[in-house]
Amino acid sequence: MSTATKNETADDSATGNATEAVTGAGTGGATASTSATGTGDERLRRWRLVLGGDSADGTGCTLSGTDAAMDGALTALYGTDKDKGSTGNRTGNRSAGLGASAPSVARWLGDIRTYFPSSVVQVMQRDAIDRLGLSTLLLEPEMLEAVEADVHLVGTLLSLNKAMPETTKETARAVVRKVVDDLEKRLATRTRSTLTGALDRSAKINRPRHRDIDWDRTIRANLKNYLPIPEKEGAYTVVPERLIGYGRASQSVKKDVVLCIDQSGSMAASVVYASVFGAVLASMRSIATRLVVFDTAVVDLTDQLDDPVDVLFGTQLGGGTDINRALAYCQSQITRPADTVVVLISDLYEGGIRDEMLKRVAAMKASGVQFVALLALSDEGTPAYDHEHAAALAALGAPAFACTPDLFPDVMAAAIEKKPLPISDMVTHQ
Repeated sequence: MSTATKNETADDSATGNATEAVTGAGTGGATASTSATGTGDERLRRWRLVLGGDSADGTGCTLSGTDAAMDGALTALYGTDKDKGSTGNRTGNRSAGLGASAPSVARWLGDIRTYFPSSVVQVMQRDAIDRLGLSTLLLEPEMLEAVEADVHLVGTLLSLNKAMPETTKETARAVVRKVVDDLEKRLATRTRSTLTGALDRSAKINRPRHRDIDWDRTIRANLKNYLPIPEKEGAYTVVPERLIGYGRASQSVKKDVVLCIDQSGSMAASVVYASVFGAVLASMRSIATRLVVFDTAVVDLTDQLDDPVDVLFGTQLGGGTDINRALAYCQSQITRPADTVVVLISDLYEGGIRDEMLKRVAAMKASGVQFVALLALSDEGTPAYDHEHAAALAALGAPAFACTPDLFPDVMAAAIEKKPLPISDMVTHQ
């Protein structure tokens, strides 16, 4: 992607986010005030907020009161250089930019939480960090206490982990803990129930002991095998030539799962979700879960899976990518290939040895390992990824696709049961 294209994409994204903010305005804290009445005037008001009040915006709409304050909050973030004077102030009737002042940012954070709903606040915070370079202000505990916590903020905090002073780390961990706990509440129950069912189904046997026979499935499988009952006219009995049942309940491990996570900066949201899922999987006695994170180095965080916050603070977002080295380590940990699922979560921008990486994937699949390649594990839509490497994996029978957190349990269930992955509605390599 060219620099020009990246800049255009960033500008388009900012415009879209500003539009989303305006569309959501008035649904959060304060109710927007305007002298305009009627649907047509309301539409002009919203366009005025989006366009910023340049002389050529064509709306002819003047803002006051809360609307003017909202306009100032939007300009502080989305105003361009031509919108501001030499001191950073708007030459028109919008307010000044944020600059690098902690008090100014604190006031701005308070303003947007007043004027916009939580979902929009999270988008604007993320844009402020990306567009205005405010990451370092998150090293101050007062700033962390003022922000709206979400997955993206957690990713930013993790990227700042090494630079974070001890006085801030306690506050940062509290913010991360809140997000992680919310995710676990949302994702854990369905994940456990879905995978428990998949494990039970994958353990079905055709020569069960009497106590382990699944009579419902056995009868349906043998309906064609029936004989009349001599003493009862018109009555028949099913002859169960093939018995279907489940293996005896056991506390032993049924499946090994290896989560191999790319911790480059672009994968921040995926790292957060994968760490939460890793902790959930580790809580299931019938699954042995290993969590491996990598950039150009490989770190095994399996012993920290009892606390996903410890896992997250054990990562180091950023740096290069060596998928081949990470897969080599994962391959060395596999002892039961036929009962192992390896999930590689990466955008596939390989900095290591490409051919060796593909050979390792082929070797794992040939040994019986179920291999899943996720381009992203997040709600962010179509990810950026290496199309050439995705095509090469697809040719090996390991299609690479993006997956939302809500669909991850279904993907894992299919992998455990060795069924086709449910990727028809996901972003997949073409």
